[in-house]
Amino acid sequence: MFAFMSRCSRLGRLIAASLLVAGPIVSASGYNLDLTSEKSIKDTAKGLAQDMLSFYTGDKPGGTPGLLNPPYYWWEAGAMLGSLIDYWYYTGDDEYNQLVTDGLLFQVGTNRDYMPNNQTLTEGNDDQGFWGLSVMSAAEYNFPNPSADKPQWLELAQAVFNTQAARWDTADCNGGLRWQIYQWNKGYDYKNSISQACFFALGARLALYTGNKTYADWAEKTWDWMWSTGFINNETYYVIDGADIGSNCSSYSPYQFTYNAGGFILGAAAMYNYTESKAWKDRLDGLIWGSKVFFVGDNEDIMSEVACEPVDRCNIDQQSFKAYLSRWLAAATKWAPDTYDTVIPYLRASAKAAINQCVGGSNGRMCGLKWARNEGKYDGSTGVGQQMAALEILLSTMIKNREPPLTADTGGTSKGDVNAGSGDIGRKDPVATFAPPTAAMKAAAAFITLAILGGLAGAIVWLLFDETSDKKLMAQLKGSMANFKSALTSETAAGVGILGAGAAENRRSSPLNEKIIQPTAGEVSNRSSRVSDQAIENMPVVVNRVRSDSSYSTRRLSNMPIGWSQDSMSRNSVSRLRPVGQAVTTDDADRIEAVEPQHSA
Repeated sequence: MFAFMSRCSRLGRLIAASLLVAGPIVSASGYNLDLTSEKSIKDTAKGLAQDMLSFYTGDKPGGTPGLLNPPYYWWEAGAMLGSLIDYWYYTGDDEYNQLVTDGLLFQVGTNRDYMPNNQTLTEGNDDQGFWGLSVMSAAEYNFPNPSADKPQWLELAQAVFNTQAARWDTADCNGGLRWQIYQWNKGYDYKNSISQACFFALGARLALYTGNKTYADWAEKTWDWMWSTGFINNETYYVIDGADIGSNCSSYSPYQFTYNAGGFILGAAAMYNYTESKAWKDRLDGLIWGSKVFFVGDNEDIMSEVACEPVDRCNIDQQSFKAYLSRWLAAATKWAPDTYDTVIPYLRASAKAAINQCVGGSNGRMCGLKWARNEGKYDGSTGVGQQMAALEILLSTMIKNREPPLTADTGGTSKGDVNAGSGDIGRKDPVATFAPPTAAMKAAAAFITLAILGGLAGAIVWLLFDETSDKKLMAQLKGSMANFKSALTSETAAGVGILGAGAAENRRSSPLNEKIIQPTAGEVSNRSSRVSDQAIENMPVVVNRVRSDSSYSTRRLSNMPIGWSQDSMSRNSVSRLRPVGQAVTTDDADRIEAVEPQHSA
């Protein structure tokens, strides 16, 4: 009895040890999170990252690095890779670093500006912008740099910015970026806040990282345009979704989404750090105050996607939006430290509520969309966005003890290129144009053409050559040409005679009879192309006989290559009785039968 209990005790210890090695402690109720313990936060974050990547196959055989499978769009993969950069920044766990690098570099496109040819037909400015923001984070956090022969993080961020600055549109609404890049895409006539937010935040961060005032000037211009159009409410600092250019951007789409506010909070914090001006501090404070609209619950401190979440209308994209407000609120506190005490209570309360409902799925820890007013119940929704949002809000609670983003002057090592992306500036055709062929390319094309023509000529000679004839090759070719000319002359003469007879017959027929008299059975229409004066049904059919064979044609005795013996027994074949004239069949490599020629009587 005691031996049995001892074995059970050892088994229990082994199971417990296995669970500890596997990662965060998971039970039927999800994660055992302690927000006062960084170890507990990191362990929980590890599980969230693992479950987020369960939707990603870009690192698997047959997968495409940097792409999520449908129904997810290209931009969200870039945002997800950005969340893994954050995961490394907060936890120090480099498990996914190579996956991130592979994905970010695989999608850069021919001109290294995140306009890959397989995405540009549907790519919007906001889509490209999210990839730019992710590589900007890589530069600021000193994420391991790619090898020297690859594009660098800062260079890629500059490329995205340069291509977007060239698209600034003053013809409609006196400025701003359109939602879409190409005019046939739905949304080309719409100017949305998130495209401006990505461009604004990227410009502000580039100004801070490089010290180049040109980027800051563009950020100022973007803010002024948003303020003057009313996309940012001048009293509440609410950020609306956008407006159609047909109304001169005055008929708003009034919905508020978390990522619009988050993008401008991030950019305003960077501009405040860059300028140290009261104007930007006031703007930042106003935006943070305005973002309180996204916090609900008994204490109004739990984040919610208020435009769609309460009515269960959030689409695939919108399910991820809370991830970006979480990420950018935390990042803003490093550039404007006095905002920390205002922001952190909301982040902690939201993180606790988010993880509390991660009890779904077959593993008992998948996260849903709703964090507020659900009493810790899983809402049944699962996806990349839900996992990313929970991961980002949890990581944000550790922001106080993390190093601030770097610049080129404070230890940033990523290399840039102020002219990056120039290959796509002004391009309106999504299909890349090709440079004129060089002399070497023309010479190669000529050589290939001659080789093909030579091969065709050789094939024709091979077809015309009869290896059983005693005549030389040239003599056979001359004979074949003579036979061809003779046949052509005979057929032409016969055709003229038939046409003449047909014409005479037509002239003898009245127009009326031509319309009403139909061929009877056994007759052939005068317009028939057949030579016989009998119907095809009455033509004699000889089974297994060749219907016609010109005496002047040269016919190969078999379909074997030249040089093969015509004696089937000498080829180790198996001879079988077969109807005369039937085509050869090959059962095995050594079971080939000759086709004997047969001629009509």
